[in-house]
Amino acid sequence: MSESESSMRDVIIRLKKVGGQVEGLIRLIEKEEECSQIITQFQAAKAALDNTFALVLHRNLKECLSMDDSKNVEKILKLISKQ
Repeated sequence: MSESESSMRDVIIRLKKVGGQVEGLIRLIEKEEECSQIITQFQAAKAALDNTFALVLHRNLKECLSMDDSKNVEKILKLISKQ
């Protein structure tokens, strides 16, 4: 398995975990659980998604830079600045 395949598999696993966290968050809201539990679950899901985003961003920028692909680097930087 190549490094790229391993990295992609890691991203998919992380996103599935985030999906599970969001499903748990939905259940908490539907059951009208305590606000602190809901906020904690929101923070956990957000942190997991942010970390996965950083992993994908790092991988893509690293790939573009190694190929001296300044056009795609600029495209990625524009996408990031929209946040």
